[in-house]
Amino acid sequence: MADARASVEVTAKTVEEAIERGLAQLGASRDEVEIEVLHPGRSGVFGLGAQDASVRLTRIIPPQVRGQIDAEQVAERLPVEEAAKLPSHPEWPPETVGLAVGLLQGLIDRMGIRGKVLARVSDEFSDEEGAHTLVLNVTGKDLGILIGRQAETLQALQYIVRLMLSKRLARWEPVVVDVESYRLRRRRALQRLALRMAERAVSTRRRVVLEAMPANERRIVHLALREHPGVITKSVGEGDRRKVTIIPK
Repeated sequence: MADARASVEVTAKTVEEAIERGLAQLGASRDEVEIEVLHPGRSGVFGLGAQDASVRLTRIIPPQVRGQIDAEQVAERLPVEEAAKLPSHPEWPPETVGLAVGLLQGLIDRMGIRGKVLARVSDEFSDEEGAHTLVLNVTGKDLGILIGRQAETLQALQYIVRLMLSKRLARWEPVVVDVESYRLRRRRALQRLALRMAERAVSTRRRVVLEAMPANERRIVHLALREHPGVITKSVGEGDRRKVTIIPK
């Protein structure tokens, strides 16, 4: 069985940079992990005696989903006619796709929400070129309850599905759970925003500070501008008020 509390230890020049790298390795947001600062790092004098910061990130179960993951009774098998509609992809065997769809469909059915889970394999949610992610998109009417404030409910639902899937596959699979393509639309909007604000920073020679965002959304902005020739990005602030700052080079 996969460890739902998998940990990573990461070093970087600063604590925040180490945390961001650890979140990327776990495929988690900040509220899905416990953070332990092993060493705060040291700048040294004129570069002498400098030491990188070191942190340990441990995956946890978010408070909003405690008590909900014991869902062994959730349906795992789809009707034959539904299984035949599942996408076929070399990186995602039909049995894995069918299991993931069945788990999510079972969850929303038990919640009394009328929705249909549709699966697709996409490269839009992957940070690695050529890699593909399984996306489970819930479609229907009045599904805002599955998204919640700042997508908190959607994040929790995704975590439950990933956790249950890991129990059955004995490995962690970073499946993406979406609702009426909310994540996809938000991702594209953030990428467009990042590029617009980068051009503003370059043209005005002044840094641009974006609105506060959760860790997974800040990551989208950082990645969108990772190869930009004219700017660098940093996250500033604490907790829920952390913001991406776009700085002209």
